[in-house]
Amino acid sequence: MNGPTPQTSRRGPRPNRPVALVAGAAGFLGSHLSTRLIDDGWRVYGVDDFHTGLARNLTHLADHPDFVFMEHDIRRPLPRIAGLAQVWNLACPASPPHYQDQPIRTATTSVVGTLNLLELATQADARFVMTSTSEIYGDPEVHPQPESYRGCVNTTGPRACYDEGKRMAEALCYDFVRQYGTDVRVARVFNTYGPRMRLDDGRIVSNFVAQALTGQKLTIYGSGRQTRSFCYVDDLVEGLVRLIEVERRPETPVNLGNPEEYSILEMAEMIGRLTGRQIRTTHDPLPADDPRRRRPDIALARRLLDWEPRVPLRTGLAATIDWFAELLAEEGRLVAKPAAEVRGAAARRREPAGGAAVSLGLAAPEH
Repeated sequence: MNGPTPQTSRRGPRPNRPVALVAGAAGFLGSHLSTRLIDDGWRVYGVDDFHTGLARNLTHLADHPDFVFMEHDIRRPLPRIAGLAQVWNLACPASPPHYQDQPIRTATTSVVGTLNLLELATQADARFVMTSTSEIYGDPEVHPQPESYRGCVNTTGPRACYDEGKRMAEALCYDFVRQYGTDVRVARVFNTYGPRMRLDDGRIVSNFVAQALTGQKLTIYGSGRQTRSFCYVDDLVEGLVRLIEVERRPETPVNLGNPEEYSILEMAEMIGRLTGRQIRTTHDPLPADDPRRRRPDIALARRLLDWEPRVPLRTGLAATIDWFAELLAEEGRLVAKPAAEVRGAAARRREPAGGAAVSLGLAAPEH
């Protein structure tokens, strides 16, 4: 089979490392997960086509002996990888502006891409994790949302490419369980934030932080009374790792998110305080099918995984604002000076925000 695999570090891999593949490795979540797996002793094959992923998210792994990168679109079959034990599917645009920009690509990444990764995991007898989404629940009529709730989704609206793509991906996962006995675990991921989000991500935290730090008005869609829950990326990655490591495969998807609920107006006020700005706002119409309330019921994750978020919102936001402030300062766009609480977070986190682009090449597939 012709296919990609990445160029490895010049130092070569360390021996006897279990092997994991992370699709979407250059994305926000994928880069954090790849780092965590390497820290836990895995050799990671990172896969990304850079449709929304960023090479700078992998700068810190470019010369790591246990990181191998493939520039590859998962809508095409992947090569076999010797010793593969875990396959992680995080490869799909997750913010509305990005997934609506090329809706057919979004839908086929969720469906065809997931099919290709499931086939790879099945051939290798590897555990498979699918990162699904809270968008499965649509504009929910049940609150908070348990895994048993089947959702209220517009199947033909502008968000359907993502919502329905993920729903079909979940269906494929459980068809592989029934037909082939594949060890599949599905995480329904709720709003997650943290360092390495894109400046143009288009979601609440990144929008508000970028606007506050560059001296703009904060754009609020609708009244601002709609609610969301916000989970810091380290907590989310911990939940994902526990999901794949739990010995008995969960029979259903598992919600991963923070059950604390905040209105959009409350989030704007908090980011104003942390960026040291007197917040000014502007209101735009609410986008089509935008959910009014969103909060996970995480009772299942607590019971099966002994997991719940630990990072307080203010702490996570401080680290996130620090990340964006460094990035905007490098671009000469930083206007607001973050509050002392954020500068304290900067002293605790020394990973650079930017850095040179990763030099990522291709090599022959392994068999």
